[in-house]
Amino acid sequence: MANSNGGVVGVDNPTVEQPQIITTFNSSGTFTTSSYTTGVEYLIVAGGAGGGSRFGGGGGAGGLKTNVGGTPLTVTASTGYTVTVGAGGAGGVASGSSGTGGAGYGGAGSNSVLASITSTGGGSGGAGDSESMSGVTGGSGGGGAGRFATTGGLASPTGQGNNGGNGSGTPLGGDVFRGAGGGGAGAVGSNSTGTDNTANGAGGVGLENSITGSPVFYAGGGGGAGGATAQSTNSAGGNGGGGDGSCTGATTGSDGTTNTGGGGGGGAYIAPSNQVGKAGGSGIVVVKEPAGPFKCTGVWDMNALYDNVKAGTWTT
Repeated sequence: MANSNGGVVGVDNPTVEQPQIITTFNSSGTFTTSSYTTGVEYLIVAGGAGGGSRFGGGGGAGGLKTNVGGTPLTVTASTGYTVTVGAGGAGGVASGSSGTGGAGYGGAGSNSVLASITSTGGGSGGAGDSESMSGVTGGSGGGGAGRFATTGGLASPTGQGNNGGNGSGTPLGGDVFRGAGGGGAGAVGSNSTGTDNTANGAGGVGLENSITGSPVFYAGGGGGAGGATAQSTNSAGGNGGGGDGSCTGATTGSDGTTNTGGGGGGGAYIAPSNQVGKAGGSGIVVVKEPAGPFKCTGVWDMNALYDNVKAGTWTT
């Protein structure tokens, strides 16, 4: 049977040079592949969680998934794919009451999605005085609250982040405690201890990624909060957008950074009131389409044309 390439000879229909294309989504939208793209690299970071209030644990970072430097995600050329960028969770509520009943967990981060790939929102930071106020499971787990022994939330599903730190319940002196750090994409959240420094209850560090062409850290955990008296140093948020926890000497703390998936800092107890935890940062989705020459469908080179003409198997 005669073979046909539609009468197209390579020199009359040359290959196409497609440049590298990097598309960043700071909010939800649609990613449409270019005409010759069949595989992409991605970075998908979910929203970070909010920190808890009243000796609150730091919020867990949003889950991070990437295939940069690995196997490309198979896609179809000239096709639209829905992109969801997860929101950060709200900071834990505080009624102003001095008791456990006036404290609340932070809100969980929301998932980020590209095509079939989902990154899981961060787990909330624990809150209050109760032993039940542990960190919550998420892409990275939230840190446990401070005044009693608590456990950090687990990172689940695995492979997107790390566990939150444990609240030791060890006082810094008097009625002074610190919550544990939320987990980050690169490390677990730090446990709380009886020491007043930035490492006590610090958020877990995030991970560095260069998909945009420059190295940037994403998905750092939130720092745990202190409370009551005699504290002057905030627990540090993890590098990658994690917010600092609050304490009596530096009361404000900070939210997770927008479009990093960082967890929010925990909210302190500053007598006689519980303080609101800090919000987690929203996530981000980045897609990179590769550069390269792409051969048009149906194009034969001159050797293939010669062989088929000689064999009598080519027809227009």
